[in-house]
Amino acid sequence: MDKKLNFEESLSRLEEITSLLEKGDMSLDESLKIFEEGIKLSRFCEKKLTEVEHKIEVLKSTEIPCESIVEKEEIVPKEETELTPSQSKKTSKPKKNSDDSNLLF
Repeated sequence: MDKKLNFEESLSRLEEITSLLEKGDMSLDESLKIFEEGIKLSRFCEKKLTEVEHKIEVLKSTEIPCESIVEKEEIVPKEETELTPSQSKKTSKPKKNSDDSNLLF
């Protein structure tokens, strides 16, 4: 593990190491050396995943107002906000109270 690997490269190398160790045709010293590399890669990958999980949790818990992301019109499509003729017939009008006749609009 001489050069810095990213997560994907580390995971790929870890898979190679697993395959090499499963074959069982290396000497004990070679196996130990490659096993040690695998442990380092495994710890690096685990640390990276933990960091990403933490970042996701922070992003999920941060409250961002929808208006700052998109316009309101984009959130609720126009079709859903307008009533169709059949829907408008179903809505009941409030009954006129006797006191309502004296109200000015």
